[in-house]
Amino acid sequence: MSISIRPVAPEDATAIADIYAHHVLYGTATYETVPPSAAATREKIEHITAKGWPFLVACEGETVLGYCYATQFRDRPAYAWSCEDSIYVSVDHARRGIGRALLASLLTAATEQGFRQMAAVIGGAEPASIALHAALGFAHAGRLPAMGWKAGRWLDSVYMQIALGDGSSTSPAVQ
Repeated sequence: MSISIRPVAPEDATAIADIYAHHVLYGTATYETVPPSAAATREKIEHITAKGWPFLVACEGETVLGYCYATQFRDRPAYAWSCEDSIYVSVDHARRGIGRALLASLLTAATEQGFRQMAAVIGGAEPASIALHAALGFAHAGRLPAMGWKAGRWLDSVYMQIALGDGSSTSPAVQ
């Protein structure tokens, strides 16, 4: 299997919506309960890319197998140098290194964009996601118990964090 990682295109919206729908309906990593439509996914792609934030897809040929993106952690101006990652892989292609390749590429792209910190907010305290982030250098930053109710149970959210580029050792280039 030869995987390539590239920037998202609006035409990827249907494949991304399909990948995410499985996680919404059968997983606990997201606290959404109704899968967004392909049209809503396309709007999300356009919103994220219009901000200049990284949104990547992993493909085998023309088939999208997974995706990831980074968005500003919170809307307030002081968070401009901090981002949160989101990463999802097709259930049919899980545990093949695609998530690791995506996240490694996202760390580089987010650093190049100027972010200084990346947070992972891991819904359901998913062990595979915690392990993936830890393998790429994220440190445990906190756990919020019982933050979501899904699949008939309370779910914790785990926060992990990694410094990007100079991290907090220098002031950011204020624009």
